[in-house]
Amino acid sequence: MSNVLVTGGAGYIGSHACKALKAAGYTPVTYDNLVTGWKDAVKFGPFEQGDLSDRARLDEVFATYQPVAVMHFAALSQVGEAMSEPGRYWRNNVEGSLTLIEAATAAGCLNFVFSSTCATYGEHDNVVLDESTPQEPLNAYGASKRAVENILRDFEAAKGLRHVIFRYFNVAGADPEGEVGEHHRPETHLIPVMLEAIDGTRPALSIHGTDYDTPDGTCIRDYVHVCDLVDAHVLGLKWLTDGKGSRVFNLGTGKGFSVREVIDASRSVTNREVPHSEGPRRAGDATKLVSGSTRAAAELGWEPSRSTMPQMIADAWRWHQNGHYEG
Repeated sequence: MSNVLVTGGAGYIGSHACKALKAAGYTPVTYDNLVTGWKDAVKFGPFEQGDLSDRARLDEVFATYQPVAVMHFAALSQVGEAMSEPGRYWRNNVEGSLTLIEAATAAGCLNFVFSSTCATYGEHDNVVLDESTPQEPLNAYGASKRAVENILRDFEAAKGLRHVIFRYFNVAGADPEGEVGEHHRPETHLIPVMLEAIDGTRPALSIHGTDYDTPDGTCIRDYVHVCDLVDAHVLGLKWLTDGKGSRVFNLGTGKGFSVREVIDASRSVTNREVPHSEGPRRAGDATKLVSGSTRAAAELGWEPSRSTMPQMIADAWRWHQNGHYEG
């Protein structure tokens, strides 16, 4: 089996990617510092603990496993924190990625799948976003991801590093078989926060802003199931190993849901009320982020099968009730 180095493989999306890679015939090698990841989530291949800033450790791991590709998920990703502590995001997301890219190219590993974000686009009122939309990020999270995209292009020109960049919209849901799921410390994503409010493990969900220029005043996001998302990554890896060129793909469904619509859907799925309060907007939040791209479907053959709001909430609710990590 060919090895694939998965940075952040002990985290939410990375652990699901490791499961998908194993199912596709690869051996995922998780590289994670466990600051936000969980050792319990590493179930599908070897684990190597280390930090992206540690070039010597990265060189050791590349030499040991000689991966055919890198899947790079490891990053800080909280918008609020990115607004208040931008230096942390530039240092971790950009400097760490640069060290990883230098180590990969030095080892001759020239296939690179990168986890980017629709936050690189920023605010574009009444625009459905595709890969050609100008990138004007509103916060250090989106800006740091855009910077890594630029680094990848420079290393392609200089070192032949071919890459697939995936710009995600909101990721939700969990492994339907319950082997891995979403568990952050602290939890900040809307659906798991909402489920915590439903079962009483937090007082209430706070709606951040009710005065957006949307039908119900709350911001709108495009949601994609984590299992559909990681399927796209396996297709992106195949794209590169088949010798195709570097490419950018949006990963979204093209359908947006407001915060209030997600609350309504959760009420229907769980048959429970969602305790919530209303508060001011968070700095750095865009009004509407919805994908208008069909490129992943047309070129990768990506067909999301679980990315309906009821299915995403149902899978997340099942994990929330039954799944957990301890270390």
